[in-house]
Amino acid sequence: MSERGALRTRLDQLAREVAKFGTVGALGLVVNIAVSNLLWRTTDLQVVRAGLLATFIAILFNYVGFRYWTYRDRDKTGRTRELTLFLLFSGVGAVIENGVLYVATYGFGWDTPLQSNVFKILGIGIATLFRFWSYRTWVFKALPAPEPAGPAEPAAAEALEGFLKQERRSERASRVEAESARR
Repeated sequence: MSERGALRTRLDQLAREVAKFGTVGALGLVVNIAVSNLLWRTTDLQVVRAGLLATFIAILFNYVGFRYWTYRDRDKTGRTRELTLFLLFSGVGAVIENGVLYVATYGFGWDTPLQSNVFKILGIGIATLFRFWSYRTWVFKALPAPEPAGPAEPAAAEALEGFLKQERRSERASRVEAESARR
């Protein structure tokens, strides 16, 4: 494959990964905003605490989507390591996301329902950039590229050749029998 073709293939793969990540993230955003608004309207939790709880519910939802759809072809051998790193980086993302909400709410006094939603979404957007980079780099690691196949061992090549000759003989015999049956 040419260098240009290889670059195009990598860009196509990255575009599919970004689209899948974005789809799971968009669904997680719906979960996050819905839970936040539900908590803000039905409980006495403070704005940031309710937002943080909604973030962690969305994180659990996203893990399932990322593991079983976006990154299903990635290494699955170290699930404990993967989940630990996912929770660590998700926690950092939660601090980024809710830090924006905290500054808006307590730093500037912007705490109307509309303002809370705007800053919640802004925080999610900033945290998403961090999460995309950290998940694809550290959490859902790519499997190593397969090594190119070397020359087959002579014994294996001979065995395969013998098998193919036998198959051809068997096919010929079947055709001869079918011809004989038609006559």
